[in-house]
Amino acid sequence: MSLRKIVSPLVALALTLPLAASAAANYRDVLDTPARESAFATKSLLNGVASAGKRVVAVGQRGHIVYSDDGGKTWTQARVPVSSDLVAVTFPTVEQGWAVGHDGVVLHTADSGATWTRQLDGRSAGQLLANYYAEQAAAGTLGSPDAAAMLVDEAKRIGAQGAENPFLDVWFADENNGFIVGAFNQIFRTADGGKSWEPWFHRTENPNRLHLYAIRQVGGALYIVGEQGTVLKLNGGGKRFVALDTGYKGSFFGVTGGDGAVLVHGLRGHAFRSQDGGKAWQKIETGLQDGITGAASCGNQRLVLVSQAGRLLVSDDAGASFRPIKVEQASPASAVACLGNDGTVIVGARGVRAQAIQ
Repeated sequence: MSLRKIVSPLVALALTLPLAASAAANYRDVLDTPARESAFATKSLLNGVASAGKRVVAVGQRGHIVYSDDGGKTWTQARVPVSSDLVAVTFPTVEQGWAVGHDGVVLHTADSGATWTRQLDGRSAGQLLANYYAEQAAAGTLGSPDAAAMLVDEAKRIGAQGAENPFLDVWFADENNGFIVGAFNQIFRTADGGKSWEPWFHRTENPNRLHLYAIRQVGGALYIVGEQGTVLKLNGGGKRFVALDTGYKGSFFGVTGGDGAVLVHGLRGHAFRSQDGGKAWQKIETGLQDGITGAASCGNQRLVLVSQAGRLLVSDDAGASFRPIKVEQASPASAVACLGNDGTVIVGARGVRAQAIQ
């Protein structure tokens, strides 16, 4: 082998090392990088939307959060401390709100969504999970030694993944008490407005650790839905989420309801409704073949559904039946919020838009 053939790769490596070092020096984790102001924030991917009084707040990719005080006519971009993709948002009061998303991020606002602070991320959540179950196992509170060991090992595995796993939804009863749920059965509870979080990984009847996609309160009961037909309900003692069976094994993306009925919705236009707290379920014909990705309760028995293809359905009988609403420019939808009883704000792949309903 010639000296040239030996030296050339070494020279090439030497030339690339400064470039790699420079790139490493300039790298900033999205969890440590504030969201950039963008003129396209309202026209790019948005995943979640919620009302904060008369204000509407939407969250999406690269940490974008936008809000409107005039029914969606004009929007302002919020100040956000991370660039992680955000998935869901909720407001239990006009001022207090929470948003969650990729990299295990949890954000909080105390000014109706104008500015946000980070309360939790995947790095700290993973470590919290691992430490909590190690302590509980040592205290003997996790049942049999085998069950405890399994929980500890699973918590360590998830903790070691760092910020890899997302939170997919958030729900708060008031400014103090709430839950966050996400991938691989991740679930945490807070009783102090997010200052501290308690893992509820062992309090779900979800042995296969399936993803949890949404959490909502309907009719005074708290429900979680997820992949492979997962539907969970917080039991009467408020200590454990127990499994319900709709008879459908496809994934559910959301849960809503009204007037004594709960509705779960998901893949291929499937929706199921229960009027007895989840004991019996009736399939609801939606006329859709694509996934139902978002839902909202607009009062007076009115429910609204949106789909991956941008379809919009309305029910005026608390989800017993639905009718389609004509949409001028249908685009993939992720979530929907109500503007009173006759209007909605829909978010999705092409940003945000207001849509009247009749």
